[in-house]
Amino acid sequence: MSFLARRATDAVEEMDRPDCDPATLRRTYSQFALVNRAVSGWRRAYLRQLRPRLAAAAAGGPQRPATLLDIGCGAGDVARSLARWAAADGLPLAITAIDPDERAYAYAASRPAVPGLAFRQAFSSELVAEGARYDVVISNHILHHLSPSELEGLLADSRALCGSLALHSDIARSALAYVLFAARTLPFFHRSYIRRDGLPSIRRSYTAGELRRAVPPEWKVVQDSVFRTHLVFEPPAAPRA
Repeated sequence: MSFLARRATDAVEEMDRPDCDPATLRRTYSQFALVNRAVSGWRRAYLRQLRPRLAAAAAGGPQRPATLLDIGCGAGDVARSLARWAAADGLPLAITAIDPDERAYAYAASRPAVPGLAFRQAFSSELVAEGARYDVVISNHILHHLSPSELEGLLADSRALCGSLALHSDIARSALAYVLFAARTLPFFHRSYIRRDGLPSIRRSYTAGELRRAVPPEWKVVQDSVFRTHLVFEPPAAPRA
């Protein structure tokens, strides 16, 4: 598949258009939870990477829950899953989930409330300007949407905002990912943007090697699976007194 040899940065996703159909967009938001449960791997990331950091942060004192920021939260389903998993583990966790798109924010905020989870329409740069700080910063499927300058801004904001870990999870471009997604979604999602935007998303996404060349050296690129990459930053440990 020669068209996958390079990132298709000019590929357009319909749901990113300001004039896309509102009913189709809402159906798409409603289906994100299903798609993310199937392909995003956040349960594994929670168990292996997030939970240990959040538990250590929450152990710092009974009056302080661990804190997590979800940047570009979309429909909010990943943040909701993390809140439920933490609650099931008895882990005090306060999650702030942000998205600058008023349509995404409106949908996420309209869903039933989850204890410890708050939604906000905002850019990460606004939180930096406010002096906000979180134990863990995450995002799901936003890296491939960003221009080089926007990626640089996201990484700078993430460094400023995270106290323990920043983890940005995204699609890994490959022929296998493209073929499997095309085949498995063919019978479904005809009344939403899931399939028609999912294929351009794969084309726009980075390979692990491309992502390593695009980010500063203090960021670690991990090939989580053939379908997914993690971009990880861990602040240097403070020197002991």
